[in-house]
Amino acid sequence: MYRILKDYPSVSLKPEDLGDRVDFARVFGRDGPVHIEVGAGKGTFLLNQAKTHSDINFLGIEWARKYYRYAVDRMGRRGLTNVRIIRTEAASFIADFLPDDSVECFHIYFPDPWPKKRHHKRRFLCPVNLEQLRRCLKTGGQLRIATDHAEYFEVIEELIDGRPDKLERIKFTPAASAEPGEITGTNYERKYVKDKREIRTIAAKKI
Repeated sequence: MYRILKDYPSVSLKPEDLGDRVDFARVFGRDGPVHIEVGAGKGTFLLNQAKTHSDINFLGIEWARKYYRYAVDRMGRRGLTNVRIIRTEAASFIADFLPDDSVECFHIYFPDPWPKKRHHKRRFLCPVNLEQLRRCLKTGGQLRIATDHAEYFEVIEELIDGRPDKLERIKFTPAASAEPGEITGTNYERKYVKDKREIRTIAAKKI
């Protein structure tokens, strides 16, 4: 039976309602640490994390309309008050709307690797976007990244290691909501584990 997806204004965040910069205290109705997932998909990670960490405010960024609508419906049905979803292009949103030193953690799990060389310029993790992520992080704030693509992972490592005065590698610990044998607990990870793909992770903090 087809599931009718509802919009929940308490969950869905519209770019036109944000003003010049995001005021997270106003968006969530409270102060608290902010975690952002870039590429939230259907919201599996956000759902489980929001239930596990009620003290943290979670924002999911998703461009695909069908996934965005599904994630909003999913959070709204469960009455979660500490998660918001926005449908927008992540790089522009982060650069144009996020304040300096405002985010505790960025979660970037299985970003599109754009494997063909002529498409590499479309990759989200690149020098310009990495600098924007670093700008938005609080001192000590974290980047947590996972991918199944070996070549892209090497590029990501070089990007992070190339900023030793700004980013310091730290241990990647599995998400609290991940099930046994999982690292992030996302739908993509579960699919790739079944396919026996190697999952590569990296984490760093702003210094």
